[in-house]
Amino acid sequence: MIQKITCLAGGVGAAKFLQGLINVMPPEDITVVVNTGDDIELHGLHISPDPDIVMYTLADLVDEKGWGIRGDTFNSLGMFQKYGLETWFKLGDKDLATHIYRTHLLKGGFSLDKATHKLCQALGLKVKILPVTNKRIASQIVTDVGKMHFEEYLVKRGARDKVLDVVLEGTDLANPAPGVIESIKSADGIIVCPSNPIVSIGPIQAVQQIRDALREAKARIVAISPIIGGAAIKGPADKLIRGLGMKVSAYSVASLYSDFIDVFIIDEVDRAEKEEIKKLGMKVIATNTIMQSQYDKVELAKSTLKALE
Repeated sequence: MIQKITCLAGGVGAAKFLQGLINVMPPEDITVVVNTGDDIELHGLHISPDPDIVMYTLADLVDEKGWGIRGDTFNSLGMFQKYGLETWFKLGDKDLATHIYRTHLLKGGFSLDKATHKLCQALGLKVKILPVTNKRIASQIVTDVGKMHFEEYLVKRGARDKVLDVVLEGTDLANPAPGVIESIKSADGIIVCPSNPIVSIGPIQAVQQIRDALREAKARIVAISPIIGGAAIKGPADKLIRGLGMKVSAYSVASLYSDFIDVFIIDEVDRAEKEEIKKLGMKVIATNTIMQSQYDKVELAKSTLKALE
């Protein structure tokens, strides 16, 4: 019987899936290991985009656009602009409180995992959210106009530059945050959420101890493809995959996870790829993976849990 679940997550797709998952099993039995390769320092503040999306979504605070806090205002951003500071990263006034508090905790001697725990407690979350590491790691995008942080590529430049490579800085020296390896070893099931395989799941599995733990895990591991019909539902996953010289397909995502997953869930529109993916040595399930409603999220969560059994 599946009682304890560990999820690998990053971004909007993962947050939506987790909304469904907490409706079909007790949230206190779920541990979410979240990507921090998108973390960035702006205006002296430590910003963690992926953990924040997951926290805000599960706390029912997230804005309908998929990031930030619902109904937030941007008065502080206007003052930043008046002072001549860059305002390309849209920090809302309520959102700023999260970053100020996190930075205050970090400067006060808290590790990132403990600071994240404090934030989750304050938001009333029962799901355990762990940053992948307490060390600084960064997803750097190599483009035809130079190398830049992922958030600069995505937000400041609108993902318009041609991708030539992706460099995951610091992951070779990073240790998993406390509890990460334990959550993988003790889980009854492990889920790789429908997240960007390059810059959301990529930095997580690039930490060698985590990759080894996934390969050695006794629990069944199920991954959900974020690529549907040769494109990403949201975000630049397709551009990054193409930039790395791979075909934008569910098969390409499966190949990135092939050394540790047991079951791969694809959308019904990609059913034609099923037999080819099976050759990678995994079971393949085709179902609806487009999460347009809460019903869709819950049904995908149910299908995923069934695949773990």
